[in-house]
Amino acid sequence: MNKEKYLVTSALPYANGPIHFGHIAGAYLPADIYVRFQRMRGVDIIYICGTDEHGVAITISAEKEGATPQAHVDKYYKVIKNIFDNFNIKFDNFSRTSLSHHYKLSQEFFTDLYNNGYVKASLTNQLYCKKCNRFLADRYVMGICPACGHSAARGDECGKCGKWLEAMELVEPRCKVCMEKPEVRETKHWFLQLQLLSKKLMNWLNSHKEWKENVKNFIGNMIKGGLEERPITRDLDWGVPVPLTDAEGKVLYVWFDAPIGYISSTMEWAEKQGKPDMWKDYWYDKNCRLVHFIGKDNISFHCVVWPAMIIGQNKPLILPWNVPANEFYNLEGKQFSKSEGWYISLDDFFQKYQTDVIRYTIISNSPENRDTEFTWKDFQSRNNDHLADTYGNLVHRIFTFIEKYFDGLIPKPENLSSVDLAMLEEIKKTPEIIEECLLNFKNRQASHELMELARKGNRYYNDKAPWKSRKENLQDCGNTMYVCAKLLQVLSVLTYPFMPSTAEKLWSMLGYSSKIQEERWLKIAEKELKAGQKLDKPEILFAKIDDKIIEGEIERMKEEFAKIQKEKEKPPVEYTPLKETISYDDFARLDFRVARVISAEAVPKSKKLIKLIIDLGFEERQIVAGIALHYKPEELIGKHLIVVANLAPTKLMNVESNGMLLASTIGDKLTILTIDKAIDPGALVS
Repeated sequence: MNKEKYLVTSALPYANGPIHFGHIAGAYLPADIYVRFQRMRGVDIIYICGTDEHGVAITISAEKEGATPQAHVDKYYKVIKNIFDNFNIKFDNFSRTSLSHHYKLSQEFFTDLYNNGYVKASLTNQLYCKKCNRFLADRYVMGICPACGHSAARGDECGKCGKWLEAMELVEPRCKVCMEKPEVRETKHWFLQLQLLSKKLMNWLNSHKEWKENVKNFIGNMIKGGLEERPITRDLDWGVPVPLTDAEGKVLYVWFDAPIGYISSTMEWAEKQGKPDMWKDYWYDKNCRLVHFIGKDNISFHCVVWPAMIIGQNKPLILPWNVPANEFYNLEGKQFSKSEGWYISLDDFFQKYQTDVIRYTIISNSPENRDTEFTWKDFQSRNNDHLADTYGNLVHRIFTFIEKYFDGLIPKPENLSSVDLAMLEEIKKTPEIIEECLLNFKNRQASHELMELARKGNRYYNDKAPWKSRKENLQDCGNTMYVCAKLLQVLSVLTYPFMPSTAEKLWSMLGYSSKIQEERWLKIAEKELKAGQKLDKPEILFAKIDDKIIEGEIERMKEEFAKIQKEKEKPPVEYTPLKETISYDDFARLDFRVARVISAEAVPKSKKLIKLIIDLGFEERQIVAGIALHYKPEELIGKHLIVVANLAPTKLMNVESNGMLLASTIGDKLTILTIDKAIDPGALVS
C-alpha cells in the first residue's frame, strides 16, 4: 500500500434547509472524486463530514415552524444525508455537531485558548429587542451595509459585498423577527485574539506555495491587512454552552464550534471501528495530509480562524495541508436560491435523470478558479453529446461488434500494427495525465482528459474500420477489437471517481466480477486483458434527453421564479391594532360553543351574507355571517364551527341572527374557526 495518509473533509452543511447543486459543486463532489481516486492509488485515506447544527439561523427557522431547534436539525440532517446519497457521495463518517462528544471537545478548545491567553472577555454594546425580550445575535439583525449600501445585510456579513460585519455597524438595524428598531445595551462576551496569532499564521501560509492562487491571495491580504479580535460567544439558548461560571446564557458562536466538528466526527468514526483512539492516527500524525474542501465563502474561516484555533490550543493537532476552495456554481446566471424561487427541486430531478450525468455535468464545468453555472441546455449537451454520443456510443459499438462477430469473446492480438501500438500508448499514458490533474485538484481538466480518451477511441475505431477488415483481414480486425476492449478496461477504471455507477456497470459488462474500486490507478494499463474473456450483453449507458423535456424544465423554473417574485411584490400585511384591555370577568361572560351547520343559503340581495341553521345540541338556531366572499353555502354544511352563543339577537338585511361564528381575518383573507377532533355540538369552548 502507498504510505501516504490523508484526512479529507468537506465543509459541514448547515442543517437549516436542503443543499443544492452549488453546494455540491463547491465542497462535496470534488472531495468525493479526490477520495475515490486516492483510494485507487492505494493511500490510507478517510473522508469526514457532518451537519453544522447550531447558530441563530436555525433558531429563527425553528421558531417560524413552531418547532424546537433539535427537531429542526433532526429533520434537515435526514434531508441533507438523503441528498448526498442521491449524488452517490460516500463519507466514511457523517456526524452532527449537536452530539454530546462534540460539545465536550468544543469546550476543551475554548478552555485551552482561554487559559493560553488567546480568548479574553470584554463588555460590549449589543442590540437588544424590547419587543422580543432578548439580545439580538448577529443573524437576528438586518440593516444597511455600511460598505456597499446593500439594504438586507446581516449582522455578521454582507451577502452582497462579503464584508465581515458586527451588528452594531449596520445602518438602520432592525430585529429580523419583529422588524422593530432595537436599542443598545451592554453585555459581556468573549473574543478570540486573532491578532496575537498573525505571525504564526503567516509562517504557516508561506509554507504552502502550492495552494490555489485565489486562496493564497485572499488569506495573505486578510492577514497583512491586520487581524482583529473576533467574538466567539453569543447570547442564545441553543448551542455549546460556554464553560465558564460567569457565562450563563452564553453559547459558543457557531463558526467557532463548526470546524471542531471535523475532529468530533473523526472521533465518532473511530468509535464505530471499535478503536476509540484511532482518530489520533490522523489528527496527531504530522505526516498525515489534512485537506479541507470548501467554497470560497468559507476561506476566511478555514484558512485564518480555524488554523488560529488549532495553533492556540494544546492538543498536537495537524494544520491543514491544503484547502482547495472553489468559486460559486450558479443557476442560469443567478445564484441558487429557494427563497427567490430560483432553484431545482432535487427530489424531482433524481426521479428523472441519472446521478452520473449530473456528476459529470458539474465536474466538467467545475468552478475551480472562476464562477461557473448550471444551465439546462448545457446539461442536455453534456448528456447527449459527451456521454451518449461519445462515451456511450463507443462502448455500445465495441460490445455489439465483438458480440456479433467474435461471439462475445475478446479476440487474441497478434502482430499489432503501428496504429494499434500508438493507440495502446495513448491508453497507457492517460492514467498518468489524469492522475496529475487530480493530485493538483484540477477536476475539470481531468474530466476533459477522460472524455478525450473516449474520443480517441472513437477515432481509432473509425480509422481502423473493423467492419471492412473483418472481410479482408480477420486478424487485423481482431487486433482492433482487442485494443478497443483494452481501452474500455482502462476507461472504466478512470471513470470510477467521476461516474462510479457507470464505471461499475462497464466493469461488469467487461466480464469482471471483482470490485472495480480495488483496482490500482497506475497499474490498470498494465493489467492483463485475457483473450477469450467473455463479455456480458451490451447495455445502453446513457439515454438522450429530448429538447421538449429541457424546454419544460426551463419553463417550470421560470414560472416558479415569477410566482415567488409576484408574492414578494405584495404590500406588507397591515395588522389590526390590539383593542383595549378587558378583565378576565368580562371575557368569562362570553359563551363559546361548538355548533354543527345543518343548512346554509345566501341571503337575498346581499353579496356577503350567508344564513345558517346550526345545531347546538340542546337546540337549533339561525345565525347570519358575512362570509359569502370566502365560502359557498354548500361548503359549510356539516362543518363544526365555534360560535358565540349568548349574544343578543340582531337583524342583518332584515334576517334575524342569534349568535356569531368565529373567524380569523388578515388583509383580504378570512378563515372560519373549526375543531381538529370530533366532539358533540353544544360542547363548551373555553
